[in-house]
Amino acid sequence: MDLKKILLTTDFRIFVIFLLLISVTLVFAQEKKGVSYPAGYRDWAHIKSMLIFDEKHPLYNPFGGLHHIYVNPKGLTAYRKGGPFPDGTVIAFDLLEAKMDQGAYVEGSRKFIGVMQKDSRKFKETAGWGFDAFEKDTKNSFVMDGGRSCFNCHVGQKEKDYVFSTYRL
Repeated sequence: MDLKKILLTTDFRIFVIFLLLISVTLVFAQEKKGVSYPAGYRDWAHIKSMLIFDEKHPLYNPFGGLHHIYVNPKGLTAYRKGGPFPDGTVIAFDLLEAKMDQGAYVEGSRKFIGVMQKDSRKFKETAGWGFDAFEKDTKNSFVMDGGRSCFNCHVGQKEKDYVFSTYRL
């Protein structure tokens, strides 16, 4: 059978369509790979805590509550220097409800865990940072735009490599 006849066969056409579908699926699967849940983040360095307790604060909704910021070992030195952060840095923002108990603010239930992951090749559109958030005590992501809305807020922190929090000595 000559090449022209092979190219015109139904089996060959189905094979080509199959290869195209697999290729497109792999491309979309790679694009969806975003930020991973920060397993073990509570064992990382604790950077700081903060409490937003009043509606007068501009970020009360949706960030009212008790904030704990953690960084993996890869990013700790950069935090101490004030940035820039190397690829592989992961910052976890653990947001908990704040409740009053006998005159003290204490941790309530978890609202979400926000995550920033530095990978300059993977997250080129957002200055090398990937963003995601995981609801309550689950690993269910709820950032729907690939982290672009998170990044838009962080743009004002460009001088600090897009990170709001600073290391406290």
